[in-house]
Amino acid sequence: MNFAVIGTNFITDRLIAAGMNVPGFRLQAVYSRTMERAREFAAKYDIPDTYDSLEALARAENIDIVYVASPTVCHAEQSIMMLKAGKHVLCEKPVASTAEETRAMIAAACENNVILLEAMRSVFGPEFRAVQELLPELGKIRRASFRYCQYSSRYDHFKDGIIENAFRPELSNGALMDIGIYTVHALVKLFGKPDEVKAMAEILPGSIDGSGTILAHYKERGMLAELIYSKITDSFVPSEIQGEDAVLEIDKVSDIRRLVLHDRRTKSAREIPIEREKDNMFYEVEEIIRLAEMMRDGKTNEALQAAVEHNRYSLYSMEIADEARKQTGYEFK
Repeated sequence: MNFAVIGTNFITDRLIAAGMNVPGFRLQAVYSRTMERAREFAAKYDIPDTYDSLEALARAENIDIVYVASPTVCHAEQSIMMLKAGKHVLCEKPVASTAEETRAMIAAACENNVILLEAMRSVFGPEFRAVQELLPELGKIRRASFRYCQYSSRYDHFKDGIIENAFRPELSNGALMDIGIYTVHALVKLFGKPDEVKAMAEILPGSIDGSGTILAHYKERGMLAELIYSKITDSFVPSEIQGEDAVLEIDKVSDIRRLVLHDRRTKSAREIPIEREKDNMFYEVEEIIRLAEMMRDGKTNEALQAAVEHNRYSLYSMEIADEARKQTGYEFK
């Protein structure tokens, strides 16, 4: 499958490095706002085609899949353009700025019989499937505590009065959107959409949320959840899922490398072996290629249904993010 990439930042470098190890991945084109930057990036990876026009990229007949890694505020518009042009889209997380934009993206994919997939790298690999498979061993699940707190290197500049893109609300950024979304997506992928959420956030002066907490209640399940995220502090406390019979310890919800099952009944701890690729971005590339190849081979309905299932959780995540921002007072315009 021929890929084009929109965006030339570090995350695109990571996607390409992971993609090079996926069978069927071919890097065909790069878009940047300036041709100079596009050619510079193309030279680094020997990319054949360069674009500084999104319209020209959309018209290109030799592109199967477009990876969108522009600022979040651009995701919906750029993805919809590519979807309407008949191209499959792998869009970097968060998939959009709002749930409304997400719905428009999903509709464009359905109307044009193409695949839209959010590049939520943490949920496609064997490590996340291991979490799903272990849930029955926990007994009745009562609580999930997911956290992702990572001090941003750009925060030092922010404190010095230098406002970089990561702290600009007009680009749809913030602790929730940048890293907290991993905790939200994991929650809804494992347990569905909660019945109620309560959100609190520390809003940086003139900027975005620097940190926040979302409390979720699953009334029928009898379960609570807490999502803790921050760009202005670190955390070294693992995530966990607490059941009446056992607790599953998760080292890092965005990039799981270690799982430990603590059994209350046997008073034992068992580490769960995980065999996975070095970079879990491998699995999102693998999945969109799998679905695109199914479309090519005539398994259209099956592929589209799989995409619908993936997109269900992306939409749930954005609905929760919208509500959290509404409660904490920094809705995106």
